[in-house]
Amino acid sequence: MPARLAAAAALLLLCACARRDPVKAATPDVQALLAAVQAGDAKAFEARLDRPALRADLRAQIAGVGRANGLDVEGGPSEPALDRRIDPAALRLVRQGTDQPLAAAPSPGQTAALLKPIDRDHVCVRDPAQHCLLTFARETPGWRLTAMPAQPGSRIEVGPEPAK
Repeated sequence: MPARLAAAAALLLLCACARRDPVKAATPDVQALLAAVQAGDAKAFEARLDRPALRADLRAQIAGVGRANGLDVEGGPSEPALDRRIDPAALRLVRQGTDQPLAAAPSPGQTAALLKPIDRDHVCVRDPAQHCLLTFARETPGWRLTAMPAQPGSRIEVGPEPAK
């Protein structure tokens, strides 16, 4: 019985630590999404996103660009138009400091190095200037993509494997 109690305590501690460290908690789900982008796997990409949240985010971005240019289209872009933007082909993974595509999906270490905590329930994949490119929210189940750039072909620069 003491072994079971110790295992339960260890599991609770692990869950509590993951709750305090959103980067550690989000890394596997973000890595899976980046692997889907690398492979061009729409089904795996879809499994890691919150489509209604992404539509709302993209709609707001596109409407903002329109308003900045003197256009105010009632209702904004249609859902089919937004859905065409929500695709792994809208993102490009490149080696940091180059325009060269990655040879393989980012490792857990490379993925964690890209992440910036926003709060305990949100992280983002950042660019070298620390601007958020992709935003993920803690949802059930796991972490889901909730915001991404409206312009297709957005680059995510992945650095080398971090030293251990």
